[in-house]
Amino acid sequence: MSGLLAVLCDMDGTLVDTEGCWAAAVEAVAAEHGILLTPRQLADRAGQAAPVTAAFLAGLGAELDGLQEQLDVAFHERVAQDGVEWRPGAQRLLDLLGAADVPLALVTASARRIADTVLATIGAERFAVTVAAEDTVRTKPHPDPYLLAMAMLGFPAEKCVAIEDTPTGVASALAAGCGVLAVPSVVAIDPAPGLVLVDSLVGVGLDLFADAVRAPSGVR
Repeated sequence: MSGLLAVLCDMDGTLVDTEGCWAAAVEAVAAEHGILLTPRQLADRAGQAAPVTAAFLAGLGAELDGLQEQLDVAFHERVAQDGVEWRPGAQRLLDLLGAADVPLALVTASARRIADTVLATIGAERFAVTVAAEDTVRTKPHPDPYLLAMAMLGFPAEKCVAIEDTPTGVASALAAGCGVLAVPSVVAIDPAPGLVLVDSLVGVGLDLFADAVRAPSGVR
């Protein structure tokens, strides 16, 4: 883990299996507005913040006013109803990082109330910092959430690694300048500079983070 100072964790689809809840919420809200989404359109919403998805649905004919709130409420209700389950290997990995005294940040594009619901299950005490959708003017795929988390931790990007599961989240973390450990959930992630791809967090050890720490030149 040479050079690693902190790990920044995405939430939905990375630590917990809530992408299905988000997809169901988006599909239900779209249907309320008379919109039937294709499987591809629905899959492309993975990792997308509610304002971005609201704008997408508005482009298909939905009334934009109040649409973001409808999405957030529907998602929160799904998460509260279905419960929160860890993604494979995620709990063990956070335990390992915690035992090694590596500071953790939760960086999510979900609303604060959804993040708090999840944190009540997985343990808010694990994280030194949490960043939710309301905490930045722009959210993922913009770098702002990760930049804020690193500023709050007080660590430079080249010493931080983000764990992400979607192209949207990966784009955000890479734009912020940190290395990325990517574990695709519902959408494929293409190889890219600054990115370490794994099929699952199961079996991921602390040594792998050394490969994901970005050198000053950006070369791994």
